[in-house]
Amino acid sequence: MNIPNILTMIRFVLIPVFVYSFFYINNGNIYAAVIFIISGLTDVLDGYIARHYNQITKIGILMDPLADKLMIITVLASLWIKGIIPFFIILIVIVKEVTMIIGAFILYRKKDIAIPANKFGKGATLLFYIAIIFSIFDWPYGLTLMIIALLLALIAFFIYSVEFKSYNYKQ
Repeated sequence: MNIPNILTMIRFVLIPVFVYSFFYINNGNIYAAVIFIISGLTDVLDGYIARHYNQITKIGILMDPLADKLMIITVLASLWIKGIIPFFIILIVIVKEVTMIIGAFILYRKKDIAIPANKFGKGATLLFYIAIIFSIFDWPYGLTLMIIALLLALIAFFIYSVEFKSYNYKQ
């Protein structure tokens, strides 16, 4: 296992740590935000190391976005449970992400192909991170940023769907 994959595994471990901090520690929003930011930084770092040192692996291509998706879904669910964001945001994100996970699994099993993240997906993830930090601290425009991130994520989903279809029909 290489360093980028280890960093991805650390992000999986940070998910329950975020939940514990957010719900069970006094002033946990600060700790939860720090954990969430660390998760984002490890995401950037593992991508940089993987590309810069040619350590890209199929397992990394699959696990890296899964770690991102699970962290974002967990954080959005936490924000919804605390009444910070409306349910429709988490619902749309969950449906989109579960569909993408199933599609990625099918494509990987059938064709041994993993579709890497596109610029819209990366942009949506970055904007979700910003919107989530705004929402955690109840800063202005958190919900507006969240909706913009959601729209960008839906554009990325459409592009992934087109790529999935084209790969799925190739011999």
